[in-house]
Amino acid sequence: MSAVSRRQARDQRGSAIADFVLVAIVLVPIVFGVLQLALIWHVKSTLTAAASEGAHFAASYQRTDDQGAQRTRTLIDETFGTDFDDTVTAHDSRVDGQPGVEVVVHARVPVLAFWGPTVAVEVHGHAIREVLP
Repeated sequence: MSAVSRRQARDQRGSAIADFVLVAIVLVPIVFGVLQLALIWHVKSTLTAAASEGAHFAASYQRTDDQGAQRTRTLIDETFGTDFDDTVTAHDSRVDGQPGVEVVVHARVPVLAFWGPTVAVEVHGHAIREVLP
């Protein structure tokens, strides 16, 4: 190996570490941001499913709005635990002109996985009431 090629090889040492650090500074926050959005989307989808299930439960023949709200709370507690910060309400509503039930869930979703500051999420579940003809 000539003196010039040895000098060029020596000048390249450590550049892989510097390249890795420069790329990691950009990629790591992007990856964690995508994971956080996926977590929030998962929680919101799960809360929406629980609210819809609670509305359908309350809309069943001879059931009350409170029973639908309780069903929603039970589903949320089974999924996320009892310390999950949420408020569930149910009330009569109109669904496409028909008597129905609406279940509303207000929740605080942690921004950093399951710790740290939170983001407010509100979801609604609707169902048409079952009535005898």
